[in-house]
Formats: sequence, C-alpha cells, structure tokens
Amino acid sequence: MIQSKMKWKFTYSNSEESSSVLPGVTPLTQQLLEKRGIHNAEAADRFLKPSIDQLHDPMLMEGMDIAVARVKEAIASDQSVLVFGDYDADGVTSTSVMVEALRKAGADCDFYIPNRFTEGYGPNKEAFQFAYDSGYSLIITVDTGIAAMEEASFAKELGIDLIITDHHEVQEVLPDAYAIIHPKTSADYPFQELAGVGVAFKFAHALLGRFPKEFLDLVVIGTIADLVPLKGENRVLASIGLQAISHSARPGIQALRKVCSIEGDMNEETIGFTIGPRLNAVGRLQDATPAVDLLLSEDLEEAEQIATFINQLNQERQKIVASIAKEAEEMVSVENGEAENVIVVAKEGWNPGVLGIVASKLVRQFDRPAIVLAIDEEKGEAKGSARSIDAFDLFSNCMEIRHRFIHFGGHAQAAGMTLALDQIEELRSDLISLAEEKLSDDDYQQVLDIETTVELEDISLKQIEEVNKLRPFGMGNPKPLFHLKHTPKEVRLIGSKKNHLKFQFQSQQSRLDGIAFGMGDLYQQISPQAALDVVGELGINEWNGRKNLQVMIKDLRVIEWQLFDHRGSKHIEKNLIIPPNQTFAAVSFQGKDQSPCDVPVLQAESVEHGDSYDGLLIIDLPKRMSEMTELLSKIETRKVYACYHIQESTFLKTWPSRDHFKWFYGMLLKRGRFNLHEEADLLANRKGWDKSMVEFISEVFFELDFVKIKDGIITAESEPSQKDLRESSLYLQREEQLQIERTLYYSTYKELKSWFDQYMNQRFKQVKEEVTNGL
Repeated sequence: MIQSKMKWKFTYSNSEESSSVLPGVTPLTQQLLEKRGIHNAEAADRFLKPSIDQLHDPMLMEGMDIAVARVKEAIASDQSVLVFGDYDADGVTSTSVMVEALRKAGADCDFYIPNRFTEGYGPNKEAFQFAYDSGYSLIITVDTGIAAMEEASFAKELGIDLIITDHHEVQEVLPDAYAIIHPKTSADYPFQELAGVGVAFKFAHALLGRFPKEFLDLVVIGTIADLVPLKGENRVLASIGLQAISHSARPGIQALRKVCSIEGDMNEETIGFTIGPRLNAVGRLQDATPAVDLLLSEDLEEAEQIATFINQLNQERQKIVASIAKEAEEMVSVENGEAENVIVVAKEGWNPGVLGIVASKLVRQFDRPAIVLAIDEEKGEAKGSARSIDAFDLFSNCMEIRHRFIHFGGHAQAAGMTLALDQIEELRSDLISLAEEKLSDDDYQQVLDIETTVELEDISLKQIEEVNKLRPFGMGNPKPLFHLKHTPKEVRLIGSKKNHLKFQFQSQQSRLDGIAFGMGDLYQQISPQAALDVVGELGINEWNGRKNLQVMIKDLRVIEWQLFDHRGSKHIEKNLIIPPNQTFAAVSFQGKDQSPCDVPVLQAESVEHGDSYDGLLIIDLPKRMSEMTELLSKIETRKVYACYHIQESTFLKTWPSRDHFKWFYGMLLKRGRFNLHEEADLLANRKGWDKSMVEFISEVFFELDFVKIKDGIITAESEPSQKDLRESSLYLQREEQLQIERTLYYSTYKELKSWFDQYMNQRFKQVKEEVTNGL
C-alpha cells in the first residue's frame, strides 16, 4: 500500500446523468462543461469560443465617466499625467497599457513604480511629493491604491487629482480620491474579478472610445500571471490575448521570445512559467522600471538588450530563492512530523522581493499557511509576504488582527505586510489560534479536485484535443485532473538524478505514458503488478512528429496490499529501502535473530493477534505451511517482503514415486540385503536417482517397520505390517517441505502473489468489517 500525499476529492458521482446533450462534444467533455456550470448549447458555445462581443461596456464601471473626463481635461489643458504602478507582472503590464493609452489619446505622461526595497508596496507620500514638485497635476494608479487612505488625503492636500484603478480587496474605508475605478466598488458592473491590467484595459477602452486590441498582448500577461479566475471577462481577455501575443510584433514581446527560446504559439503555461516570472524578477531584485521600458520599447535592438538583462536577473532570482528557501525550511518548527498550524519565519538579510515565492514553497512543502519576513533592525520592522492553503483566507483572518500590522493588503491566498519586530511572535500566536479555531486536520492536506475517472480505452488524441478546447486553464478553470486505475506494464526511474518516475500503461487498444516528477523515492515502494491509482493531467507529448498520449501525474496511491519478491537475493540490503516514518519488522520461523536493513526480528510463534506493521519481512521459510497461514491471520500489514532463501533444497531433489518405493522393496526381497554405505551411489547412478532418494526411501521403510537397518545394512522384515506410505512422519514432512518450497520459493511472482492473496485479502476484509461495525 502507498498512501496518497494529497487529499483526493472526487467531485463527481457515477450516478450523475446529464440533463441535456450538448451537440458536437463527447460525453466526457460535456461532463467537464457541466462541472463548470455550463448546461446548454448557447453557454457551451460562448465558453468554447470566447470573443470580444462577450466583454462588457467599460462605462458600466462606476467612476469611469468622471475619470475619462478628467484625463481629457488634462490633455486639453496640457497638464502632465503620472501613471503610478506596481512592480509585479500585473503592475508592469498595467502601467504599460495605461501609458500607451494616454499617449495615444494625446496626453503628456510618464510612469512611476515604487522601489520595493526603499518605498515598499503602493502609493507613498514621498512619491506624491515628488510628483507635485515635478509639475504633475493628475496621478492615475494602476493595480494599486485601493488601501491608500493617507496617501489619497495627502494628494488632495497637494492639489493633485488622484484616480485610482485597482482590483485588490476593498477594505472598510475607501480612499478620498477624485475617482475610483474598481470592479468591486461598481454595483452595476457584471464582472468583479478583473486583474489590475484588465481594469487598466477597460480604462484605455473608455478613454480611446474604441476596443484597443493592440494592448491584448500585454493584458494576457498580467491576467494570467496575477492568478485571477480565468472565467467571464478574464477568460475572454486571456483567450484572445494568447492569440494576440502569439503573433505580436511588439519589440519587447519579440525580445522575450528570443531570450526564452519560445517557438510557435504561446499558451497559459508559457505566460505563467516563462514570461511572467521574468517580468516579476525585475521588481523582486531592483527597480521594476526596465520591465516597463521593455514593453514600451519601439526598438528591437534596445528591447533585446533589456530582455537579456531581465533574463539574467531572473537567473539570479532563482539562486536567491533557493538559498532563502533552504534557510526558511530549516527554521520551520516541526513536531511529530508536522509543522505548526501557521508558519511564520523571519530573518535579517533576506531579500524582501522573493519572499512570496519562498512562502509558496513552504506552503507546498508543509501544507500550512506561511508568512516569510525580512527583518530590518535599523527600522525595527519586518516586511514580507504570505501565502496560504485553500481553507485559510489570509485576507479575512489577517484583517481580524489588523492592529498587528503597519501595512497590510492582498487576497485570500496571498498578501503583503509590514509590522514591528515586537509583533512577530504575537502575529504567529494569533494566526495559530485562528487556525486552530477554524481548521480541521483535513484542511492541512492539499486537495486534488478530480473531474472524473477514465478508463485507459477512453483516452485518445481526439479526446485530449477536445479537452484542450477548455483552455486557457487557470484559477476558476483549473486544468482537469483525471483519475486512472491500471497496472503499469513498466515502471522506471528517469532524469539525471533518477528522481522522476516514468510509467507505461497499456491495454490491447491503448497505450499511455505517465510521468511523475519528483516521485523517484517511490520507485522501491511500487511492487510488480500493483494496481496503481493515479491522478494527473492528460496531455499530448509531441516528439519528432510523433504524438503520444501522456498523463502528468500529480499524486498516486496503491490501495491493495503489496508483495515484494526478494527470494534468493544476496543483496537485499541494496534493493530494499525502508520508507521513512514507517514501522517494519522481520519474522523468522526458524529462530533467526538478524534481519536485513536492521529491522527488529520477531519469532513467528510470539506474534500476537492484531500486531500491526507497515511492512513485514519474511526472512526464512516455515517447517509447516500452517505456520505461515497462522502468521498471516494474526498480523496486520500492507507490504510483505519475501526475503528468504534456501541452503539445501528439497524441491530440487528427486521425489520418489510409489513405483520407486515398490521397485526398491522388490529389489531388497530379491537380494535379501542392501549395503547403504557401499551400494547407494552405485544404485543411484544405475537408476538415474539421487543418492538422497535412496537414503530417504530406506528411512521411510525403516520408520514403517518394513525393513531393519544395522550398521548401514538393510534387510527386509520377515512379517511387515500393512501400512500406507503417508503413515510415515518422514514422508509427510518431506511432502510438506516440498509443497512449501514449490509454493513459496520456486513459484513465479504471479503464483506467489495469488497464494498470499487468499489470506491477505481475507485479512483486509476482516479488518474493514471490524472498523465498519465499530463505527
């Protein structure tokens, strides 16, 4: 048995029946659409074919008319406009969209992105003072500002009109700004989940009075990179944006393609794992201005220089993240194999720009909400980022203890914060208490939402291509996870470090490759012919023009008991790896006191009913088969390792038939005597027998009083009694030993597994019934 690392949530029922039939799609695709709330042909068509006409009128957004009028006033009166952005990918693309839109509208404008290290997140008074001193009379924020209460008041004091465009969570009080454009403050706007760049795009649409398709290659980056739900307008913007960026002539996009070696069309994974991280890296390590310069550049040579620089920064960022993550992991307090309910780690010298990534790594490793803080002793403050698990809403829980923070903002799963050093322990204590109050043990296990169970025969290129019509996948429209139960034809380790697994699943009609990254440690725990349950994403692997079906495995398990065959192995210690945190024992039937792999040895007769172990090593064979069956009836285990070998085999010796006994007795009657010491070898050679068979026949006859043996001379009894050969204990003992060896040692793996199944499956059934009755 192998336990799954995550909690599998089967989000469907086998009894579910579709209420309607969607034309043009397979039943599996229909099921996926219905899980997404799509139950009729019209809704399916809109979902599968996102288009511009599905977008809402930007003027429905509250404050849009006021904001557009103010910008046009600034253009008419030659007032300078400053775009105040943010340093992540969403902020950078939002800034670029807004600057380009303003310039196309005829505005005199520039942009300002705060330095993460010297200014922190969001608007600040020093920046607004700089804007005032530089002659700006209008500031437009993008992807930030909804929590800038003091800064908005300060702008008003300076005489600067402030237009806030943002999408972050709205707090109790709104800033006193000239206008606020935010989906969640607009009761009449139908969609509230836009990214910052989506809001900026809406502003650009309203300002220019037309649909600005030239910005779609920027909109898709911020929308996907900021992990907003890819449904509604976000799905449309991401879908048509991917088409736009795949064919974009923008020098900055072309330069990014080159340094990232991107060929062909881009998809959401290209944005999420290649483009987005590089744009984010700039603001994480320094001023984010070069990222905006890249996207606004009109010169390809200049753009390539900036892109090369950004790519180098990203490589540096990766090294810094790895270093800090290692330190942070070592600081996590772990008791009984589990971390605290909420992880809070802090250290001086950590780069604040990468702490969100480190927090994400801690969440994935420990399945706990995590806050990672960089300590600034000089200021007496700690600043950092937080990431969370699905069950713990960071924003709402941190708002309950808002007094602990100097600054705080974010979403349910991600947040940024600044607090005094003396508040770190209080913060940890408060959040642990909130987690203990609101979460159960199950909440700390990562959940895999499984769309459906599929049979190997149901998976085809056509089906996977149809599933891909649901793209782009992301938040709100996750890439479907499928459950498959099948015995792999082959399991092997791959990768330079041999830390990944590759499976080959095959039936008469279908073949599917399975890849499990980072699961190489399970290789020794998967027995041959084990029925494997896997959960993963179906895809197509194309190599040299060939397309192969593939499942990218996220988690796996083996529910049934497993048999590992090490019979006769002289190197068990090398091939048998005991999994950490599991209890193993070895059992001996013949009094052995040492076992492979330094696990404790139990004598079979001392095993008590109900003794339980994760794994059981059987290190020698019993003298009677009943000893083995009795052991299996008493002990509870999910893994049996056959580790025994035979020094002197009964099975390999010739087993005498009744005719052999009959011939030997007749020969003895005819000759009158037989010298066992001198004539056994001669007889064995002449008859093609084994000498031991001659000796065995003699011993059985002696036990049955058919013969006398004295000093090796065998003579027949004058009046032998009538007895059957099976009345001889030696005969029966030899017969049983032969059966033991034939069944437990010389059998094939399949035969041995089948024999054990009789007793192991019966034991599992009994345990299951006991648990059920107990409940």
